Amino acid sequence: MSADDTQPTLPLPDWEHAEAPRRRVWPWLVAFGIVIALAIVAWFAADAIARQIVTGVVRDQVRSQLSLPASQPIDVDIPGAIIPQLVGGTLDELTVASDDVEVGEFVGDVSVTVQDVPIRGGAMGGATATVTLDEEQLRGLVSTIEGFPADTVGIDAPAVTMSMQLQLFGVGVPIGVALTPTAVDGDIVLTPASLQLAGAEVGADALRNQFGQVADLVLRDWTVCVAQYLPAGVTLTDVTVAGEELVAGFDVDGAITSDPSLREKGTCA
Repeated sequence: MSADDTQPTLPLPDWEHAEAPRRRVWPWLVAFGIVIALAIVAWFAADAIARQIVTGVVRDQVRSQLSLPASQPIDVDIPGAIIPQLVGGTLDELTVASDDVEVGEFVGDVSVTVQDVPIRGGAMGGATATVTLDEEQLRGLVSTIEGFPADTVGIDAPAVTMSMQLQLFGVGVPIGVALTPTAVDGDIVLTPASLQLAGAEVGADALRNQFGQVADLVLRDWTVCVAQYLPAGVTLTDVTVAGEELVAGFDVDGAITSDPSLREKGTCA
């Protein structure tokens, strides 16, 4: 027997059950996370650039269409990511707002919200607008009413107030009037709701008994035609007094972007 025959026989390795070397997964996860983060950053950077371009174009168009000065501040809000909306050819919603906008004979704070704005032309889905007036701005609006004492106008929610003097035996007697604003056939109508004589509330009949037909000067409705200041496609729908402001709501015909006749100034009946 040789020396080799006396060596113990070693078992063969179990290749079938041998544990494969562990791969280090975490570097791949980190790399993948970095790629995702960079993609997100790039997306938001691109979206921010696109938003800046679109809002700039909107501001320029608003200033041009309304003949506003280049220095007029205009806020533009477009909810959601803008790139998918641009790809789809429609902005889902667009809000444009600006304070102290000159509209005809008066100045007001304007906000317009538009739905389904086509980027390549055509009719939009529709829009609503709000014009807000403080006391000074309201005086500018009612100064267009013949015989109305615009310089006495105030706002005392839920009414608009004014005062007039009625003549009694040659003496001027101040009458305070609270007026309720409503929207009627596209006009603002101010209707007397309560009266004050010498600081005491009086009824319409008592005022007529004391002043006769002269009382009709304060008991009448006052109509403010706003259609003459607005495009024909814009219609007054409601008027309220909120706090120290008069708030007027408007509906805008969606075809105003494609029909030139709707962009022409309206007329008063």
